[in-house]
Amino acid sequence: MTPKPRKLAPGTGPPRPNRKAFASNQDVRWCPGCGDYAILAAVQRLMPQLGIKRENLVFISGIGCSSRFPYYMNTYGVHSIHGRAPTVATGLKASRPELDVWVVTGDGDALSIGGNHLIHALRRNVNLQILLFNNQIYGLTKGQYSPTSEIGKVTKSSPYGSVAQPFNPVSLALGASASFVARSMDRDARHLTEILKRTHTHPGGAFVEVYQNCNIYNDGAFFEFTERASKAHRTVFIQHGKPMLYDNGNQGIRLDGFRPVAFDVNEGPYGVSDAVVYDETSLELASIVSRMSQSKDLPCPFGVFYCDVRPTYEYLLAKQIETVVEKRGRGNLSALLHAGDTWEIA
Repeated sequence: MTPKPRKLAPGTGPPRPNRKAFASNQDVRWCPGCGDYAILAAVQRLMPQLGIKRENLVFISGIGCSSRFPYYMNTYGVHSIHGRAPTVATGLKASRPELDVWVVTGDGDALSIGGNHLIHALRRNVNLQILLFNNQIYGLTKGQYSPTSEIGKVTKSSPYGSVAQPFNPVSLALGASASFVARSMDRDARHLTEILKRTHTHPGGAFVEVYQNCNIYNDGAFFEFTERASKAHRTVFIQHGKPMLYDNGNQGIRLDGFRPVAFDVNEGPYGVSDAVVYDETSLELASIVSRMSQSKDLPCPFGVFYCDVRPTYEYLLAKQIETVVEKRGRGNLSALLHAGDTWEIA
């Protein structure tokens, strides 16, 4: 007779992982008040909910304030070189597809020297979670303007104001054929956690821009979107299948041709039924809405802009290798290295 399994007394079983289990023993060395603290806390709180073993989690970063992130996670991590985090992550995911790989980067690291690496990781649809912390400044190197700094930004490297048109990270990701694109903010823990959950459940490359305050070199860059007094008037939270309403439902967004227009739902000829019902599967709509953040007359959109499920890079690569092996057998590395034109050095 098979013995019945013994029930453990309450509290005697293996401890359930919590945030502390994913926090390393390293002192967190960001400037006091930095928005990175809030993002780190959100990620550490999320990890136990995912049910992924710590030994199967990897955080990969490049260079910058945000790139210290792997030190503070009690998981595997790689603090790589400037702009190359997506490349390192691509190699790891292609060779070890069972691992859960996250990329943490900043607006300077990802969009300046790392621009090409980011867009190719996105277009390939490598199954990574890419978190881009955008504070519109170079923080680690002491306050130079970055690829997302606004025109006219006065910094140490642009004393008369930047004359460069800034990148819109969400629009860039959409243009690079990313299969999942979203935006959140450091000061809205609930929304950030929801977006991170969606990011992780997406079966493909996921890109999230996080508005992050640098209180030393660019304090208040996003306060109109994060602070209670202005947040309702300056933000619209987009959700699939729901109308684009904001300001406690008193304002809406409609389309005049391809141009988004804000309107009062209580006055004038337009009502709630005229508001755009958001469709996160529409690349065209996502592209239009992504540009709203560049207009002072429109609220800034937050949420999932686009979601498209398609085969991942590592899956297609594995299938290709499998097909070739079936047809031609396994290759010979030594023969390959000595094939074709070779030279002998005397």
